[in-house]
Amino acid sequence: MTKPISPDEVGRVQRDSIPDVVFEAVNKLIGQKFAGGRATIKQEEILDALGEYGIWRDTAFEKGYLNFEEAYREQGWKVEYDKPGYNESYGAFFVFKAK
Repeated sequence: MTKPISPDEVGRVQRDSIPDVVFEAVNKLIGQKFAGGRATIKQEEILDALGEYGIWRDTAFEKGYLNFEEAYREQGWKVEYDKPGYNESYGAFFVFKAK
């Protein structure tokens, strides 16, 4: 019998639902941009890279494929996500820092 999910399990469930190609795309971008102990990657760059794997932006958002921060934190990264607030107009981005 299936039990309800606990708040502590949400990160694992999200991580397990993300296709390997998402991690492949993000890993490649981290490798390309990593300098000085950090990599800053625009959300649009990730979405463009996922398009090359046949994952379109609507699907990525709908299925939560960009909710990968916890998986990277488990691997030793400090991950920050920044998106524009009200009256701001810059593009959203992720910052990956070595712990």
